Amino acid sequence: QVQLKESGGGLVQAGGSLRLSCAASDHTFSGYATGWFRQAPGKGREFVAAITWSGAHQSYADSVKGRFTISRDNNKDMGFLEMNNLRHEDTAIYYCGSDGVGWPPTDYQNWGQGTQVTVSS
Repeated sequence: QVQLKESGGGLVQAGGSLRLSCAASDHTFSGYATGWFRQAPGKGREFVAAITWSGAHQSYADSVKGRFTISRDNNKDMGFLEMNNLRHEDTAIYYCGSDGVGWPPTDYQNWGQGTQVTVSS
């Protein structure tokens, strides 16, 4: 089972940017859709973005369209989430997932432990 590790979270002011990374433990990562969910305090898990195994197709939640960009580098077994024009409501723990169910995936077989993103207003 592939292991995923997120990085790149932190504290940023509203309007700022962050780039999250998801590093996979082996090359099976490159054969599956991957994506990001987030969970804010007191709320349920929320879909953010997903990308097909080839990178040809992406899907975004309406709340992040035009601000976030998902990408991947299968040569390095890594996924990325570029977040621009961050808002206070983007504050959450962001989780990377791999080997998704459906499209866009509503769940993943493999999850990372998450990285905290905090946006100060």
